[in-house]
Amino acid sequence: MPDALTAFADPDLREALSLARGRSSELTADDAAVALGVHRNVARARLDRLAAAGLLEVSFERRSGRTGPGAGRPAKVYRVAPETAAVEFPPRRLTGLVGRLLDELPEAGRPEVLRRVGEDFGRELAQTAKLKPAATVRAGLERMCAAVRSLGFQAALRELRGDTAVIATPTCPLRPLVLERPEAAEIDRGMWAGLVERGLRGARAESVSCETANCLDGHASCEVVLRLQLARASGATASR
Repeated sequence: MPDALTAFADPDLREALSLARGRSSELTADDAAVALGVHRNVARARLDRLAAAGLLEVSFERRSGRTGPGAGRPAKVYRVAPETAAVEFPPRRLTGLVGRLLDELPEAGRPEVLRRVGEDFGRELAQTAKLKPAATVRAGLERMCAAVRSLGFQAALRELRGDTAVIATPTCPLRPLVLERPEAAEIDRGMWAGLVERGLRGARAESVSCETANCLDGHASCEVVLRLQLARASGATASR
């Protein structure tokens, strides 16, 4: 059975994993075959190897609109598995280093300091992903999630009601750190606020409140709840 490190080292598997993480929803072998330009049996074999390495999860779902032989059978569906540890070779133990800094530097452990660090990190991620701001809330959040996916971390807008949005992200960039050091969650919240600032025209990170759920549950996707306080984000408009 391949492990995650072996899967990352294989260029074909890495391409298939990038495809899965770059989507906002699950995929089938047929989806992967079209996107990768390979036979569906080859695509299925790659997805199954990623599942065996713990990087994808498998389920069976009935999908409407299917025709032809086997149309009545449930489809085998692959979705990105929650990522609870960074895959590194050799291990750099950066999460341990951050934890030591939190222990040794009292100033670094203050929530407002962690929040500012996270906001700056989110802005840096946005710049790396070349995220451009949108004028409407939905478009801005969709662009933000697409930018995160382009960096290899799956994220998708699951709900938008008024000023409140829910982002699902099984592979949140800072999840391994938060799992090891839960007090670092404020960095994670700041990161999402910084991303929102760069994805939504007129938004400011300090006007975005953020709460996270399920990040410490290794069997669940993280949920990031964003309250945008649009009255303070001049120029941003809602869109249904």
